[in-house]
Amino acid sequence: MMKLYRFLKMVFVIVCCVASSQVLAQSVKITGKVTSGDDGTALPGVSVVEKGTTNGTVTDADGNYTVNVKSDATLVFSFVGYSTQEVAVAGKTTADVTLLADVTALSEIVVIGYGEVQKKDATGAVMNMSNKDFNKGVLTNPQDLIVGKFAGVTVTSASGAPGANTTIRIRDGASLSATNDPLIVIDGFPVEKDGPGGISNPLSSLNPNDIETYTVLKDASATAIYGSRASNGVIIITTKKGAQGKPKFNYNGTVSVSSPIKFVDVLNGDEYRDLVAELDEAGTFGIDQAGLDKLGTANTDWQEEIYQTAISQDHNLNVEGSVKDIPYRVSYGYTNQEGILKNTDLQRNSLNIMLTPSFLDGDLKITASAKGAYIDSNFGETGAVGNAVGYDPTQVVRDEEDGSLNAYGGYFNWLKHNVVNGNDNPVAQVEQTDNRGTNKRIIGTIQAEYRLPFLKELKAVVNAGFDRSSSEGHNRVPVAGWVHSTNVLTGKFNSYTGINQSDLIDLYVNYNKQIGKSKIDAIAGYGYQYFFRKKTNIDSSTVSVRKPLPDKSDNVLISFFGRVNYTYNDKYLLTASLRNDLTSRFSKDNRSGFFPAVALGWKIKEEDFMSSVTALSDLKLRVSWGITGQQGLEASEGATSVSNPYTPYIPVYQSSDLLTQYQLGGTFYTTVRPEPYDPSIKWEETTTINIGVDFGLFDDKITGSIEVFQKDTEDLINNIQIANGSNFSNFLATNIGSMKNQGIEVTLNALAISREDFTWRIGANFTSINSEITKLSLNDLDYPGVPRGSIGVGAYIQNLQVGQPAFSFYPLQQVYDANGKPIEGLYVDRSGDGGDVASNFDNRYYHHRPAADFTMGLNTRLEYKKFDFSFSGRLSVGNYVYNNVMSGNAWLGNVYSNQHWRNVPTAVRETGFVNQQRYSDYYIENASFFKMDNISAGYNFDQVLTEKLKARVSLTVQNAFTVTDYSGLDPEVDGGIDNNIYPRPRTFLLGVNLTF
Repeated sequence: MMKLYRFLKMVFVIVCCVASSQVLAQSVKITGKVTSGDDGTALPGVSVVEKGTTNGTVTDADGNYTVNVKSDATLVFSFVGYSTQEVAVAGKTTADVTLLADVTALSEIVVIGYGEVQKKDATGAVMNMSNKDFNKGVLTNPQDLIVGKFAGVTVTSASGAPGANTTIRIRDGASLSATNDPLIVIDGFPVEKDGPGGISNPLSSLNPNDIETYTVLKDASATAIYGSRASNGVIIITTKKGAQGKPKFNYNGTVSVSSPIKFVDVLNGDEYRDLVAELDEAGTFGIDQAGLDKLGTANTDWQEEIYQTAISQDHNLNVEGSVKDIPYRVSYGYTNQEGILKNTDLQRNSLNIMLTPSFLDGDLKITASAKGAYIDSNFGETGAVGNAVGYDPTQVVRDEEDGSLNAYGGYFNWLKHNVVNGNDNPVAQVEQTDNRGTNKRIIGTIQAEYRLPFLKELKAVVNAGFDRSSSEGHNRVPVAGWVHSTNVLTGKFNSYTGINQSDLIDLYVNYNKQIGKSKIDAIAGYGYQYFFRKKTNIDSSTVSVRKPLPDKSDNVLISFFGRVNYTYNDKYLLTASLRNDLTSRFSKDNRSGFFPAVALGWKIKEEDFMSSVTALSDLKLRVSWGITGQQGLEASEGATSVSNPYTPYIPVYQSSDLLTQYQLGGTFYTTVRPEPYDPSIKWEETTTINIGVDFGLFDDKITGSIEVFQKDTEDLINNIQIANGSNFSNFLATNIGSMKNQGIEVTLNALAISREDFTWRIGANFTSINSEITKLSLNDLDYPGVPRGSIGVGAYIQNLQVGQPAFSFYPLQQVYDANGKPIEGLYVDRSGDGGDVASNFDNRYYHHRPAADFTMGLNTRLEYKKFDFSFSGRLSVGNYVYNNVMSGNAWLGNVYSNQHWRNVPTAVRETGFVNQQRYSDYYIENASFFKMDNISAGYNFDQVLTEKLKARVSLTVQNAFTVTDYSGLDPEVDGGIDNNIYPRPRTFLLGVNLTF
């Protein structure tokens, strides 16, 4: 009986426990509101999920939520840009939550085409950087902010001139004849890189101080959403926005001093006279008494005469805050940059206004911006750079005692000696030239996002904008100057105007929803962009030559696009996109193209079998494939014979000018001639495969990525020969070539030290890319290739050929004596044909390339209490340069040429060349280098005069030093041909930043 009692008692207890557990775990309704810890505003769209389940909801426009959960549940609140927070229900029926901004999370948000994504969910090769990591002290060129910062991205300034144009290459470009420039998108507006004139670098109209982030899209998965303009990659620039709160004022100012680093080593006056005496004694250089009489007695360093120490200043004032809950940011910038070449400078006034209001309880968000700039550029006369190297050092700059020189503005001029083809006095060039241009530009954008109140997961977006740029300028030289025709001074009076306009509207919808373990983020949209250009160019001092490019041109791009980002269980990622572009640049049969892309991602670290690997904090594998296009046929240096790059399929007839009229009897008639065109021409097309691995070690103290890729470009534009009589040109540009690029990129970032008062961050990147041309003609057998790399009239040192890297050098192989000295005119007979080896093209060979075998970027930043120090440098290994400064000047026959004297580099002693040996591989030098681009140190003051005023003082050195064996001034040469560019200076900047 007792045993039965105990058994029944035990059963009763078990039943009671089960019943009580069911009561405790019963469903309860929880309501509450989620607000921001920054300003207390409601947060719509916050995810509220019962921990360990898929049960949940999102907050409405007022931040309110209602959810049914178990009474012992824990609620997880998460929102992009805010720290995740957990709240135990514990019998509650109301739970109000305040989320705090997560600085780390914000830095991990990546802007992509038509949206943004958390970096951990990105499937493509995407890299971003915020303003705190930019290179310091950049005044005019926004591209200089990211020099050396991204793997696979090279940024090379064309020269050291103020506002000089800059070449950006992402993964080495994808074209041989058309543009290799990436598409640049500023606050959602794709801009044209080419401007209407009056400015060297159109992007310098954007104030670097207004830029918040740079994002680089490299593989097709990331870029295909931009379709026919994305083969060379995409760079997305976002500018700074305001925030809710009281007005906050910030002033940033710098004063800088720039100076030349070094000059070309040439003979001084005494050394030159000694050399002339040697040559005269040799009696084989055609030096006569008349020539000796022209020799001067001075010791003039012409390079010293044309350069100066340049003083520049930059001031930026901005205010941000909110008025009636409308966040704003307004900034004004003034830049006055002086060049180291005399009579060159740039002045810029810029204004940037950004408004980010929201209405309808947060369902409608507006982002409106206006960026305006007025730039006044003084381009000077850069031809003086080369003339200063070769001008006779025995001549005076000016001789006021010689009355005959007044005819030449007081300057020495070879016309005094009746020398018609003498080179020009470089000081006269820099001091007498009035070469100025002005550019006015405004970019206006407005984006409206409306979240449907009855379907919070869906929002409609309208993105519209315009870009207006107008320029005017002139290039004038007085008649009593250095410009002459035969032996008569003519002066120069050129003028030009230009207008570039662009209008944009994008309409798309975005659906974003969490369904169980699945998350869907999809967009679908329509885009329209219109471009218009107008240019005039008048030369009233010489015979006017009409340009083949029409005075006016326009084109339209219409697009349909869509993308789906799918995530399952926060482990498995899929991205698929498709864009259909229709462009007026091509005929109706070729103007429509489809550009698909797909990418997969796997967060390996989230798998259960990786839980025991504690040292590994992140591991993700990415694989992508896609097709992109290239419709930018605007080419450089005679790369293509497209007469009209904006509508190359339309036949164009060109009017003759006054020099090419047809004479019939005593009358001259204006004629028209057909220009080559191809009705079937279309865009170049690139297929990219990318495999990437993202990783983190030791709780992300070390993070990085490895990318391996291959790009195959088809339908490359190339010139093919056409039948005589078809056009006045025997070459036609058409889609006929192909090329492939393969490469590897590595990015590493380390938080070496992280303490309360001391942090040390280190960043490094590595890139190696190989290119190979795989097709150039219909029949590549015995195809001679395409000459490139001009080194003189009708002379080229590079050649495009199947099986070779793009833009490979194509010289003769120099023969040397027992002492290692080159033997003039003696080259290896590689063809075995004998005879005149130098004139036989079969004796040339492919010898290195301008592109480096690999490049590395290195940067670091230390912060100790109120002190900070940073530097950024680059290593380039295996890049080769043809030294045309030496090839064009360092030969003894050049000393007395065309009845006047020319200086020569001291390197002429090393070769002893009498005649120019321009095709010798002697001048192709290994230009590997390490450059310390930027060194900066600063100190922060928490209180200055008042508690509300903070300050930072900094000292920055740009172009600090270069380590190289290259004999020229600078081993970093865009395109690999060193042609006496305006040298890049070393600059010291003192900066002050005030925040109130």
